[in-house]
Amino acid sequence: MSLHARLVVERPAFRLDLELDVAPGEIVALLGPNGAGKTTALRALAGLAPLAADGFIELDGQAVHRRPAEQRPVGMVFQDYLLFPHLSALDNVAFGPRCRGSGKAEARRLAAELLARVGLADLAKVRPGELSGGQAQRVALARALAVQPRLLLLDEPLAALDAHTRLEVRSGLRRHLEGFDGATVLVTHDPLDAMVLADRLVVIERGRVVQEGPPAEVAARPRTDYVARLVGLNLYRGTAAAGRVKVGELLFSTSEPLDGPAFVAFSPAAVALYRSRPDGSPRNLWQARIEGVERHGDNVRVHLTGPVTAFADVTPAAVAELDLTTGREVWVSVKAAETHAYPA
Repeated sequence: MSLHARLVVERPAFRLDLELDVAPGEIVALLGPNGAGKTTALRALAGLAPLAADGFIELDGQAVHRRPAEQRPVGMVFQDYLLFPHLSALDNVAFGPRCRGSGKAEARRLAAELLARVGLADLAKVRPGELSGGQAQRVALARALAVQPRLLLLDEPLAALDAHTRLEVRSGLRRHLEGFDGATVLVTHDPLDAMVLADRLVVIERGRVVQEGPPAEVAARPRTDYVARLVGLNLYRGTAAAGRVKVGELLFSTSEPLDGPAFVAFSPAAVALYRSRPDGSPRNLWQARIEGVERHGDNVRVHLTGPVTAFADVTPAAVAELDLTTGREVWVSVKAAETHAYPA
């Protein structure tokens, strides 16, 4: 592993205890709700937050957790980039190598190479105030890479961008990171950033890892309510037997035969709503009350309470046709083929 660490940080009423391994060239995204410990983990890796006695950080087999921040082989891209406003893009990138002993000419040569690599060779003499958000982000990345780090830390690197610029810069950032052979750790609140940029997701809640794996695996099989909301699924935990999962008072028929503790997940788009009980005996049918209705992309998301809490995505036309208003009682149905179960 390029990075092998146990990050233990103790604060009043909070303890982070996170084991983290990142292979050479791998990008790992830390995800979690506010207060989960993501930023604390990043600061600990950078040397900006002290570790407890049982914590450690190893890069390429060497312990670095006792070194001060400026002596660690770590590069960091901050959320607001923190470029020096009085320096040109070239001198911003050259700043790190100069601080580590490189001569002015050598530092500027390396900076010019890195600016060319991120497509900004023609903006070398421009100051940060004249750069667009996407250009500033690329200068910040080049500056982080200029110190030749073995660990690259990205703290919400796209958060300062507008939606249009974010789309463009996201794909470019992944491309620019492909040539980096060290470990990369990304902190983000945006699931799309994580899914596009990362090779592996590590989800933390209350200072502990609750799920990790490739993005597609985490998205398909969430294990906490936070992850389910992140990837847009309804999620329940129950007990499976003979092709059904008992969740409270409900029995969910699923497409997978399981026995024992299990999760049940289905998309809000798989939920059908009815004003009266539908004809026949469809599986996975229950009554619920509408708690709220809101726009969700091109559709409408309906919040439901009853034997379970659920979300349903329906068209605006369905809202009008069924008169889906807050407080109304409806029947809820999900096809067994669209209800997926997996071991808890």
